[in-house]
Amino acid sequence: MLFPTVSVLAAAGAAIAMYSAVSKAEDTQVRMSNNAEREIKVVEARIKQIEEESLERARAGSPDFYQKVTLLGKLILYDRNLSVNRNEACAFCHMPEAGFTGSVEALNMTTVSYPGSVRTRFSNRKPQAIVYASYAPVLHYNALQGDFVGGAFWDMRATGIRLNSPVAEQAQGPPTNPVEMGLSDSVCMVYRLSQGRYRFLAEDAWGAEAFAMHWPEEVDRVCSQAGPPPTWDPYPVHLSAADREVANRTFDRIAGAIAAYEASSESNPFSSKYDFVMAGKAEFSQEEQAGYALFRSPKTHCNECHRDGGPGEEPLFTDFTASNLGLPANRSIPFYSEGGPDELGYTANPAGSQYVDGGVGGFLMKQPQLSASPNPNAEWAKQASTFQGRFKVPTLRNVDKRPRPDFVRAYMHNGYLKSLKEVVHFYNTRDTLPRCRPNDPGEKLTCWPAPEDASTMNHKQLGDLGLTSAQEDELVAFLKTLTDGYVPTALRR
Repeated sequence: MLFPTVSVLAAAGAAIAMYSAVSKAEDTQVRMSNNAEREIKVVEARIKQIEEESLERARAGSPDFYQKVTLLGKLILYDRNLSVNRNEACAFCHMPEAGFTGSVEALNMTTVSYPGSVRTRFSNRKPQAIVYASYAPVLHYNALQGDFVGGAFWDMRATGIRLNSPVAEQAQGPPTNPVEMGLSDSVCMVYRLSQGRYRFLAEDAWGAEAFAMHWPEEVDRVCSQAGPPPTWDPYPVHLSAADREVANRTFDRIAGAIAAYEASSESNPFSSKYDFVMAGKAEFSQEEQAGYALFRSPKTHCNECHRDGGPGEEPLFTDFTASNLGLPANRSIPFYSEGGPDELGYTANPAGSQYVDGGVGGFLMKQPQLSASPNPNAEWAKQASTFQGRFKVPTLRNVDKRPRPDFVRAYMHNGYLKSLKEVVHFYNTRDTLPRCRPNDPGEKLTCWPAPEDASTMNHKQLGDLGLTSAQEDELVAFLKTLTDGYVPTALRR
């Protein structure tokens, strides 16, 4: 065996029955195992705890606008009542102990994507970490470099053009996404907040006019019906034009508050061992130092995309562009089985098992599955084929943050890789190891499956790095220094 994967293999074996498929005509429903259900309950209890602590702080009063709006954003992020079935907060997919990505191990090992408020609906990708995302610029095309830069989501579809903030626009996606929080109308989020326990904080920050609209009598019923809305009634909460304008403005303020919290030092503390080393207050181990040298070397090309900063730059470990790494499709994502109508009549994935994730190219072509945020610039559509299968380069900060040492995370947009060692091994050997046979026991060790989309695959910066197993370990050791919350030895007790 080339490297230890004992914990991952054992965990995968324990979770092999994570879900069972139950055919229903051409539809496949997903039933989560008892292990997954138990973990989800633990996460939900943690979300409730954080919400209660934040509400207590809000009631104690905040001295300035910054603290009011960031606390408001945090409360919104942890409020499960803002989903159609009042069971899923934004934070369900973005928990701090896992680096603000998914913290349900049973899901990370199998389905990768997380269930929405309608628990039989799953999205097409792994939850993306939201840490340090607020530094992303508004999406733009750099013609000289031939790259799109900025935006939010794996496919950059939250451009930031309308609100001048990709993170704020990203926050507006999940509430009305049928496979996530599932509201049928964006103003349902405004209505639910207006009925919530921290409305006083919202009015304190935004003014009483934020909720100065007349709600129709059927608003509760409409907002309890899962989206999407019917094509003949795209805005099923029937407000007057004036009230709709007020509600839309408040929906934008909600997004701004979430973005403010995601930009705060609580979310982005810059408190990793790497940061202490750069400040001269800690030292890398010999292995970590060797890994950092490799990370910056022309042998690996790592910091060409995962930039570690330069003069006047924050070291964010991303260049905000997109790349096709040549990953194989991850068929364990239930989205491939959502090809027929579910119990509510919604078909999440009309392409079914033939679905190919187009990434940024899919967004540029206004791919139907991602049409909630269509391409706003017709000129960009010309680049769609060039960016087919490309996904946004994520920050490497907190790439190893986990609630416990043996916790299994999922990596890449489709969660195919389950450890940093697997990630580095893939970068190192993608093009040198043979193609796997079906059910090959050497998969991820001595062979790799074919890429989902090879048409735009990155051949320059990965695939044949020539690293030894020890050098792979050195890179992993360095990546682990990017976890926030480091305490220097001198301050430990």
